[in-house]
Amino acid sequence: MKLTNKIGVIVDSFGVGVREGLRKAKEVGADGVQIYAVSGEMDPAALTAEARRELKAYIASLGLEISALCGDLGGHGFQDGAANPAKVEKSKRILDLALDLGTNIVTTHIGIVPEDTSGEVYHNMQTACEALGQYAKSSGAYFAIETGPERSAHLKSFLDTLSTNGVSVNFDPANMVMVTGDDPVEGVRLLKDYIVHTHVKDGIRFREVDPREVYGALGFEPMDHGKIAQMVTSGEIFKEVPLGEGKVPFDAYFAALQEIGYQGYLTIEREVGVQPEVDIRLAVDFIRRYK
Repeated sequence: MKLTNKIGVIVDSFGVGVREGLRKAKEVGADGVQIYAVSGEMDPAALTAEARRELKAYIASLGLEISALCGDLGGHGFQDGAANPAKVEKSKRILDLALDLGTNIVTTHIGIVPEDTSGEVYHNMQTACEALGQYAKSSGAYFAIETGPERSAHLKSFLDTLSTNGVSVNFDPANMVMVTGDDPVEGVRLLKDYIVHTHVKDGIRFREVDPREVYGALGFEPMDHGKIAQMVTSGEIFKEVPLGEGKVPFDAYFAALQEIGYQGYLTIEREVGVQPEVDIRLAVDFIRRYK
C-alpha cells in the first residue's frame, strides 16, 4: 500500500495563533492546514476582502494550502430549531470565507442524529442540513460532518434523506473508536459516497459511554469542550493517544480509504498533550511511513 494523499495539520493544535501556527505547520512538513474560523481573528465578520486576499497569499507563500476550515458552532449543533436560523447564516458566511481562501470544505458537528427519525430534533437537523447542503452544492462546496457522535450506518441513513451531497463527511476514525465503538474500516466503506475530508487521530476506549455525555444533546446538556477535554485527558472513559498507540487499525483504515478512491487530505488533529508540536511532527512521520 502506498498513500498519495496530502498531509494536513490543524493550525489551532499548536496553540500559538494563526500566523505562527501556519509557520509551524510548514516546519513539521505538512502540505496543508485546517483552521478554525468561528471567532476571533478568523471570524468571517472580522476579515475584509483585502484581509482575505492577503491571508491567502501568505499561506501560498509558505507553500501550503487550506485543506478545510472548521466551522463548528458548538452547543447542540443544529438540534435546536430556534437557534438554527442564526447558525445556518453563520455557517454560510464561514463557507464563503473558505471559498475566498481557496478551499471548498467546512467541517462541523451537527449534533447527535437522534434514533427517533420522526421527532422534532431530527426534523430540525434535517431542515438545517438541507439548507446548508443546497447552499454548499450551489458553489461546488461541502459542509463535512465529523464522525463520532453516532454510528456510521445511522449517519449514512440521515445523509441519504438530503437532496444533495452538499452536506458530507469529515471522517475521524478515533472518535468512532473512543465514543461509539464503531469500526472505522467498515465506516469508510459505508460512508464512501460522502467522505470529502479526514482527520488522522488515534484513541482508546476504556468503557462504554452514552454519546450525549460527550457531545451533549438538546434536553440533555450542552456540549462542554472543557468537560470533553477532561474526559479525553483523564482516561476515565477514553483517551486520545499519539498515532499508532491506540485502537485505530491504521493499516486497514488507510487501505479502506484507498479502496474507495479517497484522494483528499489526511489532516492530523491533536486535541490533547503537553507537547503538541512534537506529537504533530511524529504524526506526520507516522503517515509518511505509508507513502
